[in-house]
Amino acid sequence: MSENNNIIVAEELTKIYNETTTAVDHLNLEIKEGEIFGLLGPNGAGKSTIILMLLGLTEPTSGSIGVAGFDSTREPLKVKSITGYLPEKVGFYEDMSAYANLAYTAELNRVPYREAQERIDEVLDMVNLVEKKKHLVKTFSKGMKQRLGIADVLVKSPKLVIFDEPTEGLDPKVANQILQTILDLNREKGITFMLSSHQLNLVQKICARVGIMSMGKLVGEGQMDDLGRNLFGGGKYRIEIELAKVPDELIADIKKIPKVLDISVDGLKLTVSCDTDLREDISKIIARAAIIMTRMDIKQDALEEIYLRYFKEEE
Repeated sequence: MSENNNIIVAEELTKIYNETTTAVDHLNLEIKEGEIFGLLGPNGAGKSTIILMLLGLTEPTSGSIGVAGFDSTREPLKVKSITGYLPEKVGFYEDMSAYANLAYTAELNRVPYREAQERIDEVLDMVNLVEKKKHLVKTFSKGMKQRLGIADVLVKSPKLVIFDEPTEGLDPKVANQILQTILDLNREKGITFMLSSHQLNLVQKICARVGIMSMGKLVGEGQMDDLGRNLFGGGKYRIEIELAKVPDELIADIKKIPKVLDISVDGLKLTVSCDTDLREDISKIIARAAIIMTRMDIKQDALEEIYLRYFKEEE
């Protein structure tokens, strides 16, 4: 592990297919040990290609990526030994029991037999499937298979777990159970998680820090609360006002309000950026100026804004 406690480090990571299609474009990213990091982006943004390079399943065109100090390109087996990966479509031997599937995974990862028995019971308990361990996987619902997939990843006691769309196609109740399992494992076992998803709600619920992918580029990265500010500039809030007229004197008076950071004018619409809710102060100034106000809304910069700006353009 590096001194700064990063478990994943990507430097100028680039992947070009057929010399023309850039899937990942000079990505620089650090993910710290013990965090739950969300890699958010629409289909085709480059998320899956990053995972493939991280696991050593495809080589970068240039740049590098590594896990816990191991180079993913030169030392893929070492990376895989400490990394668990749950793809979007989980595959099992349907005519084998849940326990037999996990035992096979343990054997592939050279987990000693006695240790494997204990570990399988432990991970099945973590995902609430102990009572189903002798049942054939073909009898499992999609949610149960997803939970079994988490158990399968945990059998080899990974330092890092990568989930690709972990709640895709699940009903809300089962999806929330999956997310709670991830939170519990992160808190109790200290496992680092990287969740790759296009689902806004999932990332908001569980990830403290997120990276936003768009057309192969990392367009934003940081703490959830700071993303809107970093990507759009200005403050935490944006107050939108529509007026019958917008004299210069009114703009000047609003600018004098403490904590107003910026004002933009678009016809009869004002947008005020600020770090606190200033609607009452602004309303008083507009009333004193005897100007008719037809609308006032407040918006908090968040992932919804990022979605609208970066995701819709790729549909």
